[in-house]
Amino acid sequence: MTAEQPRTQSTDSLAVRLHRRPVWAVAAALAVVLLAFANEYGYHPDEMYFRMLGEHDLAWGYVDQPPMLPLLVHACTLVLGDSLWAIRVPGALAAAAIVVLGASIAAELGGRRRAQLMTAAGLATSAMVLGFAHWILTSTIDTVAWCAVLLFMLRAVLRGDGRWWLAAGATVGVALYAKFIILLLPVSLLAGLLLVGPRSVFRDRRLYQGMALALVIGSPNLIYQIANNFPQLQMAEGLAEADGSVNRQVFFINLVFLFGPAQAFFWVTGLIKVFRERRWRYVRALGAGYLVATAAALMIEGGRSDYTGGFLMGLFAAGCVIAERWTAHRKGRLALVAGGLAVGGALQVALALPVVPERKLADFQYFSLSLESVGWPHVVRQVTDAYQALPAAERDRAVIVTENFGEAGALDRFGSPSSLPAVYSGHNQLYAWGPPPESADVVVAVGIDRALLDREFESCSVVAELDNGLGVTNPEKGKKITVCREPRRPWMKMWPDFRHYNGYM
Repeated sequence: MTAEQPRTQSTDSLAVRLHRRPVWAVAAALAVVLLAFANEYGYHPDEMYFRMLGEHDLAWGYVDQPPMLPLLVHACTLVLGDSLWAIRVPGALAAAAIVVLGASIAAELGGRRRAQLMTAAGLATSAMVLGFAHWILTSTIDTVAWCAVLLFMLRAVLRGDGRWWLAAGATVGVALYAKFIILLLPVSLLAGLLLVGPRSVFRDRRLYQGMALALVIGSPNLIYQIANNFPQLQMAEGLAEADGSVNRQVFFINLVFLFGPAQAFFWVTGLIKVFRERRWRYVRALGAGYLVATAAALMIEGGRSDYTGGFLMGLFAAGCVIAERWTAHRKGRLALVAGGLAVGGALQVALALPVVPERKLADFQYFSLSLESVGWPHVVRQVTDAYQALPAAERDRAVIVTENFGEAGALDRFGSPSSLPAVYSGHNQLYAWGPPPESADVVVAVGIDRALLDREFESCSVVAELDNGLGVTNPEKGKKITVCREPRRPWMKMWPDFRHYNGYM
């Protein structure tokens, strides 16, 4: 071995053969289930936002995200049609990839058939994977990248093959087009390697080549940020101000439910064992990196537990390897582990997927993550009715201004151009699409803070209250539709007061 390719394992790697057929069977079954549920309920607000950006404003970047998701959603609508099912196909494929990558991590750690199947099944039924894959979110592609980088890092360290650093760097570079939080993974992993080793990896030139590759591939994102005064930092401040405090308070509780209580037992076991198992002495950076990333996640942006959720996939695989050894030749223990994963998985499926009929959702709404995706056509009808109720003379000079991109995206998706005026919003990237024309002296405001409206207009009156039509309590229920007239200032001057950078809720 040369200095460029140090051997970090004195004998051989831990890797065993990946049992492709059963693992691929789990991955395929997951994709089929996700596609079967793809048309249930409706669009997530983020999905309508991506659709709107992709259709009207394809760009190298946006104030709240890189360009991949709007581009991906737009490509799906062009190839497969403008439908809910079409834009969710990538999510099903991403989930299948996560299952295969996760099982590959288990194999890399020495897990044989049983460990690989437990990893595949546990990931396939985790709330995080199901939720991120049922919808198209920035985390949908980002989670695949985290899983791949973890696998490549383990191969580089355990096999002593620095070529995998190049694969990791390329993956990070591509993933930067989906979500910037991917940078937390290599930074925290490198910190983990510095803390617990093996530090010999820092003598491998290909590690630095991988870093350079990531920067080169992702450089257009950096150029966009520099050219636009680093809008992602403004977005981070908005997220932290909006819900950072609450997220930090429930950070560790959410960690349990991010994967599911049953799966949490496995990844916690994996976290403990990577520090205690002698044969995993070169894997300790995985655990140390996770602890570093968790500390960072509590300080940056909104302090959400899913910012480090990608690490849990590797730790879960480690826990499954331990479970395989614990259940070897012990049917009682195997039944306990299999039963726990099965029951926990069933609960996570019910939580993350739209298994309850929409008409019955009001009776089970506290057991679903899909509440944000229902009732949007009804909301659009209410806004349309409010606009159509205006006198004809006022309709000619009226605009709609929404509080968030979900409302704007719903109007774009379900509204009729012949029945509605132009729609504006100060939320995230949509702020750049304004202000409304100065001729617009009548506003149908959807969900806008009443104090702001009273300050900017001579008269305002509530004409309706949003209702999703299903009796479901979600972020839109109860918001006011307010008609305002006679702005006190030109739109150009008051538009900055409508701007806000944060998530949907």
